[in-house]
Amino acid sequence: MTPTESKFDQLPLWAWIGIALILLVQSTWLYVDSRRRGARHPWFWGIWGIIQAPVPTIVYLFAVRKIHRK
Repeated sequence: MTPTESKFDQLPLWAWIGIALILLVQSTWLYVDSRRRGARHPWFWGIWGIIQAPVPTIVYLFAVRKIHRK
C-alpha cells in the first residue's frame, strides 16, 4: 500500500458527506441563478459547480453577475 492510498481512509464519513453537500448546494445555486438571470448555458454552471469548489462560484460572480462593475 502506498502512502497516498491510506490518506483517503483517514477522512471521516461526515467530512465526505459535507463535501458532497457543499458541491450539491453550489451546483444547484449556480444552475438556478444562471437560469433566472438568462445566462447562455445554465447547465454548464451546474455541471462545473458539482465538479469542484469554490472556483466556479468565484468565476460565476465575475462573469455572469458582474460584481466587479458595482
